Amino acid sequence: MSDIGKRTILGFDFGKKFIGVAVGQELTGTATPLGSVKAKDGIPNQEQLKKYFSEWQPDLIVVGLPLNMDGTPQQVTHDAKKFGNRLANDYRIPVEFQDERLTTADAKQHLFDQGGYRNLKKDNIDAESARLIIESYFESQYGE
Repeated sequence: MSDIGKRTILGFDFGKKFIGVAVGQELTGTATPLGSVKAKDGIPNQEQLKKYFSEWQPDLIVVGLPLNMDGTPQQVTHDAKKFGNRLANDYRIPVEFQDERLTTADAKQHLFDQGGYRNLKKDNIDAESARLIIESYFESQYGE
């Protein structure tokens, strides 16, 4: 396990059909979108998931917490928590949850600004959302 401030973080944008994945480096406070993992009713494809963990060897997992705009939980909030807790048990890595309100809208805007409509593929949006979740986690922990 790396020292705090030097950890590698895998971030997830939980969804019932696709789970966006990004990797972040605490040292730089930045993250990079990686892609997405297919899921069936929120249960991820384990082989795809394992590849990300073996390739990046994360020290921490950050899972986006989908809340209502007023901050109250919804059903998918509980599903995302269950997903994060399962990752913590399976990989023996600590999990943090990060408020992800508006990340999908921000991700779409960022991708559109970079490459127009053709950049707005589902895989891109999910991975970009995961990137934003990690970076908002960094901001909440360390300020800007």
